[in-house]
Amino acid sequence: MPKRTARTTIPIADSRYDGGVPAMAPGARAPEGVFTDQFGRRLHDLRISVTDRCNFRCTYCMPKAVFGRDHAFLPQSSLLSFEEITRVAGIFVAHGVEKIRLTGGEPLLRKNLDRLVGMLAQLRTPSGRRPELTLTTNGALLRRLARPLREAGLDRLTVSLDSLDDAVFRQMNDVDCPVGDVLDGIAAAGQAGFERIKINMVVKRGVNDDGIVPMAAHFRGSPCIVRFIEFMDVGSSNGWRLDDVVPGAEVIRRLDEAFGIEPAAPNYRGEVARRWRYRDGAGEVGVISSVTRPFCADCSRARLSTEGKLFTCLFATHGHDLRALLRNGVDDAGLGAAIAAIWGARDDRYSELRSDATVGLRKIEMSYIGG
Repeated sequence: MPKRTARTTIPIADSRYDGGVPAMAPGARAPEGVFTDQFGRRLHDLRISVTDRCNFRCTYCMPKAVFGRDHAFLPQSSLLSFEEITRVAGIFVAHGVEKIRLTGGEPLLRKNLDRLVGMLAQLRTPSGRRPELTLTTNGALLRRLARPLREAGLDRLTVSLDSLDDAVFRQMNDVDCPVGDVLDGIAAAGQAGFERIKINMVVKRGVNDDGIVPMAAHFRGSPCIVRFIEFMDVGSSNGWRLDDVVPGAEVIRRLDEAFGIEPAAPNYRGEVARRWRYRDGAGEVGVISSVTRPFCADCSRARLSTEGKLFTCLFATHGHDLRALLRNGVDDAGLGAAIAAIWGARDDRYSELRSDATVGLRKIEMSYIGG
Protein backbone atom coordinates (compact mmCIF):
# COMPACT_ATOMS: atom_id res chain seq x y z
CA MET A 1 0.00 0.00 0.00
CA PRO A 2 1.22 3.57 -0.69
CA LYS A 3 1.96 5.70 2.34
CA ARG A 4 -1.17 6.94 4.10
CA THR A 5 -1.75 10.69 4.06
CA ALA A 6 -3.78 13.00 6.27
CA ARG A 7 -7.46 12.15 6.13
CA THR A 8 -10.36 14.53 5.50
CA THR A 9 -13.07 14.34 8.16
CA ILE A 10 -16.55 13.35 7.05
CA PRO A 11 -19.31 13.81 9.68
CA ILE A 12 -20.88 10.55 10.85
CA ALA A 13 -24.50 10.26 11.97
CA ASP A 14 -26.12 7.40 13.87
CA SER A 15 -28.79 6.15 11.47
CA ARG A 16 -29.21 3.18 9.14
CA TYR A 17 -26.23 2.90 6.79
CA ASP A 18 -25.89 6.68 6.96
CA GLY A 19 -22.70 8.64 7.33
CA GLY A 20 -24.63 11.90 7.27
CA VAL A 21 -24.72 14.61 4.65
CA PRO A 22 -21.20 15.56 3.50
CA ALA A 23 -20.14 18.91 4.90
CA MET A 24 -20.29 21.62 2.24
CA ALA A 25 -18.25 24.82 2.29
CA PRO A 26 -20.10 27.90 0.95
CA GLY A 27 -19.30 28.50 -2.71
CA ALA A 28 -17.57 25.15 -3.19
CA ARG A 29 -15.41 25.10 -6.30
CA ALA A 30 -15.78 22.34 -8.85
CA PRO A 31 -13.01 19.76 -8.38
CA GLU A 32 -10.78 18.91 -11.31
CA GLY A 33 -9.32 15.68 -12.68
CA VAL A 34 -9.52 12.08 -11.52
CA PHE A 35 -10.46 11.45 -7.89
CA THR A 36 -7.97 9.43 -5.79
CA ASP A 37 -8.19 8.18 -2.20
CA GLN A 38 -5.80 8.00 0.77
CA PHE A 39 -3.86 5.16 -0.86
CA GLY A 40 -3.73 6.69 -4.32
CA ARG A 41 -6.48 4.43 -5.69
CA ARG A 42 -8.33 6.15 -8.52
CA LEU A 43 -12.09 6.15 -8.87
CA HIS A 44 -12.81 4.02 -11.94
CA ASP A 45 -16.04 2.03 -11.41
CA LEU A 46 -19.45 3.15 -10.15
CA ARG A 47 -22.00 0.55 -9.09
CA ILE A 48 -25.56 1.86 -8.86
CA SER A 49 -28.28 -0.05 -7.00
CA VAL A 50 -31.64 0.76 -8.61
CA THR A 51 -33.84 -1.22 -6.19
CA ASP A 52 -33.57 -2.96 -2.82
CA ARG A 53 -36.17 -5.54 -3.85
CA CYS A 54 -35.46 -8.99 -5.26
CA ASN A 55 -37.53 -11.89 -6.56
CA PHE A 56 -35.05 -14.39 -5.04
CA ARG A 57 -34.25 -15.08 -1.40
CA CYS A 58 -30.74 -16.48 -1.74
CA THR A 59 -29.47 -17.63 1.63
CA TYR A 60 -26.12 -15.81 1.29
CA CYS A 61 -27.77 -12.49 0.41
CA MET A 62 -31.47 -12.11 1.36
CA PRO A 63 -32.41 -15.02 3.66
CA LYS A 64 -36.14 -15.35 4.28
CA ALA A 65 -35.59 -15.27 8.03
CA VAL A 66 -34.63 -11.61 7.65
CA PHE A 67 -36.29 -10.59 4.38
CA GLY A 68 -39.67 -12.25 4.88
CA ARG A 69 -43.14 -11.16 3.79
CA ASP A 70 -43.27 -8.46 6.46
CA HIS A 71 -39.92 -6.88 5.54
CA ALA A 72 -40.26 -3.14 4.92
CA PHE A 73 -38.63 -2.24 1.62
CA LEU A 74 -37.96 1.35 0.63
CA PRO A 75 -40.96 3.37 -0.59
CA GLN A 76 -40.84 4.66 -4.16
CA SER A 77 -40.38 8.25 -2.94
CA SER A 78 -37.10 7.29 -1.26
CA LEU A 79 -35.55 5.90 -4.43
CA LEU A 80 -33.40 8.11 -6.60
CA SER A 81 -35.23 9.02 -9.79
CA PHE A 82 -33.65 8.19 -13.14
CA GLU A 83 -32.85 11.89 -13.55
CA GLU A 84 -31.12 12.00 -10.16
CA ILE A 85 -29.15 8.83 -10.91
CA THR A 86 -28.03 10.22 -14.27
CA ARG A 87 -26.98 13.52 -12.74
CA VAL A 88 -24.86 11.85 -10.05
CA ALA A 89 -23.39 9.41 -12.57
CA GLY A 90 -22.47 12.34 -14.80
CA ILE A 91 -20.35 13.86 -12.02
CA PHE A 92 -18.55 10.55 -11.52
CA VAL A 93 -17.92 10.13 -15.24
CA ALA A 94 -16.51 13.66 -15.43
CA HIS A 95 -13.91 12.67 -12.82
CA GLY A 96 -12.57 9.34 -13.97
CA VAL A 97 -15.33 6.72 -13.89
CA GLU A 98 -15.20 4.61 -17.04
CA LYS A 99 -17.58 1.80 -16.09
CA ILE A 100 -21.08 1.93 -14.61
CA ARG A 101 -22.74 -1.23 -13.32
CA LEU A 102 -26.46 -1.38 -12.49
CA THR A 103 -27.28 -3.66 -9.56
CA GLY A 104 -29.93 -4.23 -6.89
CA GLY A 105 -31.55 -6.13 -5.26
CA GLU A 106 -32.62 -7.43 -8.63
CA PRO A 107 -32.28 -4.49 -11.03
CA LEU A 108 -34.73 -5.90 -13.59
CA LEU A 109 -37.52 -5.31 -11.07
CA ARG A 110 -37.11 -1.53 -11.54
CA LYS A 111 -39.74 -0.45 -14.06
CA ASN A 112 -38.59 1.06 -17.36
CA LEU A 113 -34.95 0.27 -16.65
CA ASP A 114 -34.15 0.50 -20.33
CA ARG A 115 -35.00 4.22 -20.14
CA LEU A 116 -32.32 4.70 -17.47
CA VAL A 117 -29.82 2.79 -19.61
CA GLY A 118 -30.62 5.09 -22.50
CA MET A 119 -30.05 8.15 -20.32
CA LEU A 120 -26.72 6.86 -19.01
CA ALA A 121 -25.64 6.01 -22.55
CA GLN A 122 -25.63 9.75 -23.31
CA LEU A 123 -22.87 10.46 -20.76
CA ARG A 124 -19.36 11.18 -21.96
CA THR A 125 -15.95 11.22 -20.29
CA PRO A 126 -13.71 14.31 -20.65
CA SER A 127 -12.06 12.57 -23.61
CA GLY A 128 -15.45 12.11 -25.29
CA ARG A 129 -15.84 8.37 -24.74
CA ARG A 130 -19.01 6.76 -23.42
CA PRO A 131 -18.61 4.85 -20.16
CA GLU A 132 -19.11 1.10 -20.37
CA LEU A 133 -22.60 0.19 -19.15
CA THR A 134 -23.05 -3.18 -17.46
CA LEU A 135 -25.69 -4.91 -15.34
CA THR A 136 -25.77 -7.79 -12.85
CA THR A 137 -28.97 -9.85 -12.66
CA ASN A 138 -30.23 -13.20 -11.43
CA GLY A 139 -31.47 -13.74 -14.98
CA ALA A 140 -35.04 -14.83 -14.21
CA LEU A 141 -36.54 -11.89 -16.14
CA LEU A 142 -34.00 -11.71 -18.94
CA ARG A 143 -36.10 -13.50 -21.55
CA ARG A 144 -38.31 -10.47 -22.12
CA LEU A 145 -35.96 -7.67 -21.04
CA ALA A 146 -32.61 -8.54 -22.67
CA ARG A 147 -33.44 -7.06 -26.07
CA PRO A 148 -34.81 -3.66 -24.91
CA LEU A 149 -31.82 -3.26 -22.60
CA ARG A 150 -29.42 -4.04 -25.41
CA GLU A 151 -31.18 -1.64 -27.78
CA ALA A 152 -31.06 1.09 -25.11
CA GLY A 153 -27.26 0.84 -24.96
CA LEU A 154 -26.36 -1.75 -22.32
CA ASP A 155 -22.94 -3.17 -23.21
CA ARG A 156 -22.49 -6.22 -21.00
CA LEU A 157 -24.36 -8.59 -18.70
CA THR A 158 -23.38 -10.59 -15.64
CA VAL A 159 -25.79 -13.34 -14.58
CA SER A 160 -25.74 -14.89 -11.10
CA LEU A 161 -26.13 -18.68 -11.34
CA ASP A 162 -25.11 -20.75 -8.34
CA SER A 163 -25.88 -24.25 -9.61
CA LEU A 164 -26.96 -26.16 -12.70
CA ASP A 165 -28.56 -28.82 -10.50
CA ASP A 166 -32.22 -27.80 -10.41
CA ALA A 167 -32.84 -29.02 -6.86
CA VAL A 168 -29.78 -27.25 -5.50
CA PHE A 169 -30.60 -24.08 -7.45
CA ARG A 170 -34.17 -24.00 -6.12
CA GLN A 171 -32.86 -24.55 -2.59
CA MET A 172 -30.36 -21.70 -2.90
CA ASN A 173 -32.75 -19.14 -4.44
CA ASP A 174 -35.43 -20.27 -1.93
CA VAL A 175 -38.35 -19.20 -4.14
CA ASP A 176 -38.51 -22.42 -6.18
CA CYS A 177 -37.29 -20.77 -9.38
CA PRO A 178 -36.13 -23.46 -11.83
CA VAL A 179 -32.64 -23.22 -13.27
CA GLY A 180 -34.16 -23.48 -16.73
CA ASP A 181 -35.60 -19.97 -16.41
CA VAL A 182 -32.12 -18.52 -15.94
CA LEU A 183 -30.58 -20.60 -18.72
CA ASP A 184 -33.37 -19.44 -21.05
CA GLY A 185 -32.60 -15.85 -20.03
CA ILE A 186 -28.92 -16.30 -20.84
CA ALA A 187 -29.83 -17.72 -24.24
CA ALA A 188 -32.17 -14.79 -24.89
CA ALA A 189 -29.40 -12.36 -23.97
CA GLY A 190 -27.08 -13.98 -26.47
CA GLN A 191 -29.76 -13.72 -29.16
CA ALA A 192 -30.23 -10.04 -28.29
CA GLY A 193 -26.58 -9.36 -29.09
CA PHE A 194 -24.81 -9.58 -25.75
CA GLU A 195 -21.36 -11.16 -26.09
CA ARG A 196 -19.07 -12.68 -23.48
CA ILE A 197 -21.76 -12.86 -20.81
CA LYS A 198 -20.26 -13.44 -17.37
CA ILE A 199 -21.75 -16.11 -15.12
CA ASN A 200 -21.18 -15.57 -11.38
CA MET A 201 -21.27 -18.61 -9.11
CA VAL A 202 -20.98 -18.02 -5.35
CA VAL A 203 -19.42 -21.19 -3.98
CA LYS A 204 -20.41 -22.44 -0.53
CA ARG A 205 -18.85 -25.60 0.86
CA GLY A 206 -21.25 -28.47 1.33
CA VAL A 207 -24.00 -26.66 -0.57
CA ASN A 208 -22.95 -26.28 -4.21
CA ASP A 209 -19.19 -26.81 -4.38
CA ASP A 210 -19.70 -30.16 -6.11
CA GLY A 211 -21.04 -28.11 -9.01
CA ILE A 212 -17.79 -26.25 -9.75
CA VAL A 213 -16.59 -28.59 -12.50
CA PRO A 214 -20.08 -29.15 -14.03
CA MET A 215 -20.63 -25.37 -14.20
CA ALA A 216 -17.31 -24.87 -15.96
CA ALA A 217 -18.00 -27.78 -18.31
CA HIS A 218 -21.43 -26.44 -19.27
CA PHE A 219 -20.11 -23.07 -20.47
CA ARG A 220 -16.69 -24.25 -21.69
CA GLY A 221 -16.28 -23.46 -25.36
CA SER A 222 -19.09 -20.89 -25.30
CA PRO A 223 -18.87 -17.08 -25.28
CA CYS A 224 -19.82 -17.10 -21.57
CA ILE A 225 -17.17 -16.67 -18.87
CA VAL A 226 -17.83 -18.38 -15.53
CA ARG A 227 -16.50 -16.61 -12.44
CA PHE A 228 -16.28 -18.54 -9.17
CA ILE A 229 -16.70 -16.32 -6.10
CA GLU A 230 -15.66 -17.12 -2.55
CA PHE A 231 -18.57 -16.92 -0.07
CA MET A 232 -18.10 -13.52 1.62
CA ASP A 233 -19.12 -11.96 4.92
CA VAL A 234 -21.14 -9.16 3.32
CA GLY A 235 -23.80 -7.70 5.61
CA SER A 236 -24.86 -9.28 8.88
CA SER A 237 -27.61 -11.70 7.85
CA ASN A 238 -26.05 -14.53 5.87
CA GLY A 239 -24.55 -16.55 8.73
CA TRP A 240 -21.06 -16.41 7.24
CA ARG A 241 -18.43 -18.83 8.58
CA LEU A 242 -14.89 -19.29 7.36
CA ASP A 243 -15.50 -23.05 7.26
CA ASP A 244 -18.08 -22.46 4.50
CA VAL A 245 -15.54 -20.77 2.22
CA VAL A 246 -14.05 -22.78 -0.63
CA PRO A 247 -10.71 -21.02 -1.22
CA GLY A 248 -10.01 -19.81 -4.72
CA ALA A 249 -6.87 -21.94 -4.80
CA GLU A 250 -9.02 -25.05 -4.32
CA VAL A 251 -11.34 -23.99 -7.12
CA ILE A 252 -8.35 -23.50 -9.43
CA ARG A 253 -6.95 -26.91 -8.48
CA ARG A 254 -10.24 -28.67 -9.25
CA LEU A 255 -10.55 -26.93 -12.61
CA ASP A 256 -6.95 -27.67 -13.54
CA GLU A 257 -7.37 -31.34 -12.72
CA ALA A 258 -10.54 -31.51 -14.80
CA PHE A 259 -9.58 -29.45 -17.84
CA GLY A 260 -6.07 -28.01 -17.59
CA ILE A 261 -5.90 -24.24 -17.07
CA GLU A 262 -3.18 -21.60 -16.97
CA PRO A 263 -3.02 -17.97 -15.74
CA ALA A 264 -4.07 -15.17 -18.09
CA ALA A 265 -3.12 -11.50 -17.80
CA PRO A 266 -5.70 -9.15 -16.26
CA ASN A 267 -7.72 -6.98 -18.62
CA TYR A 268 -6.98 -3.88 -16.54
CA ARG A 269 -5.55 -2.87 -13.18
CA GLY A 270 -8.08 -3.37 -10.42
CA GLU A 271 -9.92 -6.26 -12.09
CA VAL A 272 -11.32 -8.31 -9.21
CA ALA A 273 -11.32 -11.71 -10.93
CA ARG A 274 -8.06 -13.54 -11.54
CA ARG A 275 -8.27 -14.84 -15.10
CA TRP A 276 -7.46 -18.43 -16.11
CA ARG A 277 -7.66 -19.83 -19.63
CA TYR A 278 -8.13 -23.42 -20.76
CA ARG A 279 -4.90 -24.76 -22.21
CA ASP A 280 -6.78 -26.22 -25.17
CA GLY A 281 -8.18 -22.79 -26.13
CA ALA A 282 -11.77 -23.47 -25.04
CA GLY A 283 -12.17 -20.08 -23.35
CA GLU A 284 -11.52 -18.82 -19.84
CA VAL A 285 -12.80 -18.71 -16.27
CA GLY A 286 -12.33 -16.26 -13.42
CA VAL A 287 -11.85 -16.68 -9.68
CA ILE A 288 -12.77 -13.93 -7.19
CA SER A 289 -11.02 -14.53 -3.87
CA SER A 290 -11.93 -11.63 -1.61
CA VAL A 291 -11.46 -13.73 1.53
CA THR A 292 -8.22 -15.61 0.86
CA ARG A 293 -6.58 -13.26 -1.64
CA PRO A 294 -7.79 -9.69 -0.96
CA PHE A 295 -7.56 -7.13 -3.75
CA CYS A 296 -8.05 -4.00 -1.66
CA ALA A 297 -4.79 -2.46 -2.92
CA ASP A 298 -6.26 -1.91 -6.39
CA CYS A 299 -9.94 -1.41 -5.50
CA SER A 300 -11.37 1.42 -7.59
CA ARG A 301 -15.12 0.95 -7.00
CA ALA A 302 -17.69 3.26 -5.44
CA ARG A 303 -21.29 2.21 -4.76
CA LEU A 304 -24.45 4.30 -4.88
CA SER A 305 -27.40 2.82 -3.01
CA THR A 306 -31.02 2.86 -4.11
CA GLU A 307 -31.79 5.91 -1.98
CA GLY A 308 -28.65 7.83 -2.80
CA LYS A 309 -26.13 6.82 -0.15
CA LEU A 310 -22.54 6.69 -1.38
CA PHE A 311 -20.46 3.77 -0.08
CA THR A 312 -16.73 3.36 -0.61
CA CYS A 313 -16.50 -0.35 0.29
CA LEU A 314 -18.67 -3.43 -0.16
CA PHE A 315 -18.14 -4.16 3.54
CA ALA A 316 -18.99 -0.63 4.72
CA THR A 317 -20.82 0.11 7.95
CA HIS A 318 -22.09 3.51 6.82
CA GLY A 319 -22.67 5.61 3.72
CA HIS A 320 -22.86 9.29 2.83
CA ASP A 321 -26.14 10.93 1.87
CA LEU A 322 -26.01 12.39 -1.63
CA ARG A 323 -29.79 12.41 -2.03
CA ALA A 324 -30.11 15.12 0.61
CA LEU A 325 -27.73 17.29 -1.38
CA LEU A 326 -29.59 16.63 -4.62
CA ARG A 327 -32.99 17.45 -3.15
CA ASN A 328 -31.73 20.52 -1.31
CA GLY A 329 -30.62 22.19 -4.51
CA VAL A 330 -26.85 21.65 -4.57
CA ASP A 331 -25.23 22.62 -7.88
CA ASP A 332 -22.91 20.33 -9.83
CA ALA A 333 -19.81 22.01 -8.40
CA GLY A 334 -20.98 21.38 -4.86
CA LEU A 335 -21.99 17.80 -5.63
CA GLY A 336 -18.60 17.14 -7.21
CA ALA A 337 -16.82 18.67 -4.23
CA ALA A 338 -18.77 16.42 -1.83
CA ILE A 339 -17.92 13.29 -3.82
CA ALA A 340 -14.26 14.33 -4.04
CA ALA A 341 -14.12 14.79 -0.26
CA ILE A 342 -15.70 11.40 0.42
CA TRP A 343 -13.43 9.53 -1.99
CA GLY A 344 -10.39 11.54 -0.89
CA ALA A 345 -10.98 10.44 2.72
CA ARG A 346 -11.33 6.78 1.75
CA ASP A 347 -8.92 4.37 3.42
CA ASP A 348 -11.01 1.18 3.20
CA ARG A 349 -9.23 -2.17 3.08
CA TYR A 350 -11.63 -4.46 4.91
CA SER A 351 -10.58 -7.73 3.30
CA GLU A 352 -6.94 -7.14 4.18
CA LEU A 353 -7.87 -6.48 7.81
CA ARG A 354 -10.57 -9.18 8.14
CA SER A 355 -10.67 -10.69 11.64
CA ASP A 356 -13.18 -12.00 14.16
CA ALA A 357 -13.77 -8.40 15.23
CA THR A 358 -14.45 -7.05 11.74
CA VAL A 359 -16.62 -10.01 10.72
CA GLY A 360 -18.91 -9.17 13.65
CA LEU A 361 -19.45 -5.56 12.59
CA ARG A 362 -22.93 -4.50 11.53
CA LYS A 363 -22.23 -4.07 7.83
CA ILE A 364 -24.50 -2.99 5.02
CA GLU A 365 -26.53 -5.79 3.43
CA MET A 366 -25.62 -6.83 -0.11
CA SER A 367 -29.25 -6.51 -1.25
CA TYR A 368 -29.19 -2.82 -0.34
CA ILE A 369 -26.08 -1.94 -2.28
CA GLY A 370 -25.45 -4.70 -4.81
CA GLY A 371 -22.39 -6.94 -5.07
